[in-house]
Amino acid sequence: MPDNNDNRPAARPIRIGDTAPDFIARSTAGPVRLSDYRGRWLLFFSHPGDFTPVCTSEFLAIARAADRFAELDCALLAHSVDSLFSHLAWIRALRDDLGVAIPFPIVEDPSLEIAHAFGMVDAQSFSAATVRAAFFIDPDGVVRALTIYPLTVGRSVDEMVRTVAALQRTSDGSAMTPEGWQPGDDLLVPPELATEGVLAADNPTGWFYTLAKDARAR
Repeated sequence: MPDNNDNRPAARPIRIGDTAPDFIARSTAGPVRLSDYRGRWLLFFSHPGDFTPVCTSEFLAIARAADRFAELDCALLAHSVDSLFSHLAWIRALRDDLGVAIPFPIVEDPSLEIAHAFGMVDAQSFSAATVRAAFFIDPDGVVRALTIYPLTVGRSVDEMVRTVAALQRTSDGSAMTPEGWQPGDDLLVPPELATEGVLAADNPTGWFYTLAKDARAR
């Protein structure tokens, strides 16, 4: 039984702009250190448990989209509190029964140390059944976006890919992406923040809402 007098400090949830906590863990591809991914984008995503319906649907979809992430030079790293043996048995079942090989590592976290470090679960929690988190980490190891979903709702892999592309396109601060943006679409010009520019705009919305062609579009 867990000790109800656990004195671990409360884990602050990761926020945008935080450096992702480093860790070393066993994975289905051998030992993994998060900081080894520095220098490229990384999608670090967690799931509530192996051999579960929603997680299985997500992993099948992410595996099938692995080439799309690779085109963005974005690595994939999965996580759950299940043991390495469970991970290995699960990916064997997905390959043998459903015909999909999982090409990215899945790290184990039976002690919940990683889940606590990332604020995926409360410090006093001894279950990660509600964890379905994704952290979009830039080449400097900084979290640029994150999502948290409940146990019963699967994530959109198309939106994950789109988010990586949008973060990469806007990372230099020269543009912003409008709702539903896809690579090649028009971009939003960062708003004018000086009175002179605001008053000089051709129309009342021109200083804060202007779409422009993406000069990098193919």
